[in-house]
Amino acid sequence: MTTGRGPTQADKQAIPSVWTRPRRQREHLTRERIVTEAVRLLDAEGIEALSMRTLSNRLNAGATSLYRHVANKDELIELVVDEVYGELHVPTAEHRSEWRSAAAAAANSLRAMALRHSWIASVLGQVGLSHLGPNVMRMSDRMLAVFETAGFPSDETDRAVSTVVAYVIGVATSEAAYLSMISRSGSTEQEWVEDLRPALEEAARDHPRLIEGQVAQRGVDPGQVRDETFDYGLQCILDGLEARLAHHGSV
Repeated sequence: MTTGRGPTQADKQAIPSVWTRPRRQREHLTRERIVTEAVRLLDAEGIEALSMRTLSNRLNAGATSLYRHVANKDELIELVVDEVYGELHVPTAEHRSEWRSAAAAAANSLRAMALRHSWIASVLGQVGLSHLGPNVMRMSDRMLAVFETAGFPSDETDRAVSTVVAYVIGVATSEAAYLSMISRSGSTEQEWVEDLRPALEEAARDHPRLIEGQVAQRGVDPGQVRDETFDYGLQCILDGLEARLAHHGSV
């Protein structure tokens, strides 16, 4: 027999996110300590090394103590992602003429963060409700303010921000994977490129356009090449967004 009663508040399942639970206070093992150590572990050994057991050992704490603050690995990932987003610098655009330089500075800050923490690219698709994190929310709000100052209508500001962020994360993901591979080899990026050059030239010998590009980059710092390539794509995106602004101004 059913009562016809709908689900009460007590019947509902909690939303599985670290940002929806109250924090524990006044304990020796704090959320801040856990997150700081988790970021250190990730930077040193990568995402494969991250586990609740490994982290509790590094903190000299029992697993039970850790689980009082972080329910599982998914919540831990939410926390570390928000932590590194706190490193981002998004300038304020006081005037409309400053929006483009502010957006470019924010994009470069995001790329630099992603390259410092190369593991982040592999977890961005599994961070749950990361947008509830205070640092992610702060960054998002400041970015939206830049594009509002630019003059984008309210229904486009979020899309404009998402376009820039998607470009940065896409490029930085490839860069981080490439740099991680070089790091594992024990070579510098310059050494890697020079060691690989004979094989590249052999593979490209029937492709004159590729050979021309390789010749142009001989002796050039590969980091500089990556910076210039990133900036080229970013400026193209900002050109497109500026064209959108001009369109809105003409209608």
